[in-house]
Amino acid sequence: MQNLLTWACLTGTGIAAVCLVGCATMEPSKSAVSKAPFGATPGGETVDIYTLRNANGVEAKICNYGGIVVSLKTADKNGNLDDVVLGYDTLAEYIKETPYFGCLVGRYGNRIAKGKFALNGKEYTLATNNYPNALHGGLKGFDKVVWGATPKETPAGPAL
Repeated sequence: MQNLLTWACLTGTGIAAVCLVGCATMEPSKSAVSKAPFGATPGGETVDIYTLRNANGVEAKICNYGGIVVSLKTADKNGNLDDVVLGYDTLAEYIKETPYFGCLVGRYGNRIAKGKFALNGKEYTLATNNYPNALHGGLKGFDKVVWGATPKETPAGPAL
């Protein structure tokens, strides 16, 4: 497992604006964080899925493989909960396909042209995974890491 992955109300996942409204009204005594198995990587690393719920019924499911937001259920104008993120139902699907749905992108987002860049006068060459470019962290970006995660309750609500 890699470094501790910290989320407070999904900040940093690309959908923070959607969740912040729900986080602003969370009541810790009525919120919850739970953990369940989600599968294993081809290398045998165990992957878990965490469900965070707030007092308003907003529910986020986040797996520790790539920090992927697997599901975010929030109410529509009629109060009906529905999932508002694109993604898959199983870990195997996330491992097979790499559309970067809801994941932590990594050291850089988007493409580095031809997998090369210069920093302080020195040229660096990266592995290319989106020929001829390096995309979202290369061959093993943050989206392919099994992160250590610690669920907890905070004054603002559930966090991971």
